[in-house]
Amino acid sequence: MHTTPISFSRRARRRAVFGATAVALLLSACGSSSDDGAATTAEPVTTDPTTSATTDAGELTSYTTAATASGTDGESSSTAGVDIGLFFDGALAEDATIEDCTLSGGVETTCYRITVAGYPVSHEVGPFCPDTITDSADAGGIWFDGNGVYDLDGQFFVDLPTLYGDDNWQMYDEDGNILVTETAEEFEAAARPDVDPSLQNHCVEGALEWLENGEPITTTVLIPVEPVLADAASAPQGNQGVTLDGVVIAESAPVELILGAYTIAAFDDCGAHFNPFEGYHMHGAVGCSELEAGKLADGETPMFGYALDGYPIHSPLDDEASADLDECNGHTTDALGYHYHANNAAENQVVECLIGQTVAGTTDAAAGGPPAGGPPPGGPPPGDG
Repeated sequence: MHTTPISFSRRARRRAVFGATAVALLLSACGSSSDDGAATTAEPVTTDPTTSATTDAGELTSYTTAATASGTDGESSSTAGVDIGLFFDGALAEDATIEDCTLSGGVETTCYRITVAGYPVSHEVGPFCPDTITDSADAGGIWFDGNGVYDLDGQFFVDLPTLYGDDNWQMYDEDGNILVTETAEEFEAAARPDVDPSLQNHCVEGALEWLENGEPITTTVLIPVEPVLADAASAPQGNQGVTLDGVVIAESAPVELILGAYTIAAFDDCGAHFNPFEGYHMHGAVGCSELEAGKLADGETPMFGYALDGYPIHSPLDDEASADLDECNGHTTDALGYHYHANNAAENQVVECLIGQTVAGTTDAAAGGPPAGGPPPGGPPPGDG
């Protein structure tokens, strides 16, 4: 039983960049925009070629974030602002635009309208659930529950009654085959608030082809062009941000509901999984979607996304104690300005809290879905949060 943070060496072997087929799929995904916020202008955004350079794979080989003077509430703080050029090729379903917006603290400013593709361009998706109780860790993804990160090898499912102190866990048959959602109908039935009894004790996994029209579900967010400090730090409400390779950083997975239904909503090795209503989204930061930033300063980790307040998010630190992080796991450096460091995936919350103002209620899922990060009608889906 893995009760401590696991090694992700096998994930590293899977992080090959998608070829032309995957890129074509991403480019074909259609996004939708809402009229949220006080929009009076909408201008296409172009990238300054002097600040970023991309490879053929669409990944950044270098980046800089200049620091500006720290401010008080209503003022820009120590980060140069969102750089659209840092998003990987294909990560955005449509060109980002700039529009007027009003932030949670009442500040009137400008925001980027960003529609992420809903499917990663920098790594493969899956696997999620292994097939048998004899399978190795390579056959499955991971699970985290607020206490630890666990390899989804076959032995994990054998040990579930011990891990959770409940003999009702029995997620494999007499031949050692793990019970897994195998169709779109089973996937949706296991993701309902009232999980169908026939799908309890199942490892829940989804697939792109089971989403509506078999296409990624895009999500649109408004993010301040330049971050603006809030009066006080606040807990994230709903989605927490977006990755640079086109995936929503979702709120914490509803672990208690998932386990209460005797299901495991398997994550892949990038801490993400599918939901019938929201598509592919991330719950834990484990080193995917990172910029290839060249040599990092001592103790630093690469950036992989932006929080909804406009501050960059970097991967977790090995030694947080020596980094002098604030209450939101952020700090300011000369080279990078202010940025967050994600929590360890075991904590089931990527961003600890937000120090900046956000535009509330401005996310929307394409294809007619509910706001991404929020529950579908009837409550949060326990089988696949």
